[in-house]
Amino acid sequence: MIILFNKPFNVVCQFSPHDSPNPNNRHPTLKDFINIPNVYAAGRLDTDSEGLLILTDDGMLQHRLSDPKHKEIKTYWVQVEGAPSDDDLLPLRKGVDLSDFVTKPAQVRLMDEPENLWVRNPTIRLRKAIPTSWLEIKISEGKNRQVRRMTAKIGLPTLRLIRYAIGNYTIDDIAVGQLKVIVV
Repeated sequence: MIILFNKPFNVVCQFSPHDSPNPNNRHPTLKDFINIPNVYAAGRLDTDSEGLLILTDDGMLQHRLSDPKHKEIKTYWVQVEGAPSDDDLLPLRKGVDLSDFVTKPAQVRLMDEPENLWVRNPTIRLRKAIPTSWLEIKISEGKNRQVRRMTAKIGLPTLRLIRYAIGNYTIDDIAVGQLKVIVV
């Protein structure tokens, strides 16, 4: 079984309760959305990121989807602060030195705001004098906060990050906070 979950902003990618020193600052977890036993996330998605999370009860599939050796392409929709030209995106296409590692070249393109985009709660911060833009970024890696670090390194801070696809699996027709079950 494969579960495609459109993870909302501020949801922690774990089933166990989220530990926080402040009990009023606890985030919802996968358990608040998914009531299917014995499934596990194939990879992670940061609490402040949204979009596709794949869960499965198949350990081999979980390993294949989450292991970087298998180079499953991940597609992100990224709202950044600024209005980059195509040339400004060249460093992402070549690979970015993030000090602890150099990223593999990414496929990057400017895009329109995605259609049928849900409202994020809370909304992103906007500054009147600084425009925002949307990028589609495809990578085969998935290191900790990699996309955010890549865009920040080239002067385009990420305001909103949505994972749209992993390989051929997408969030098409899955509302935020909802899931789709695929029996294999």
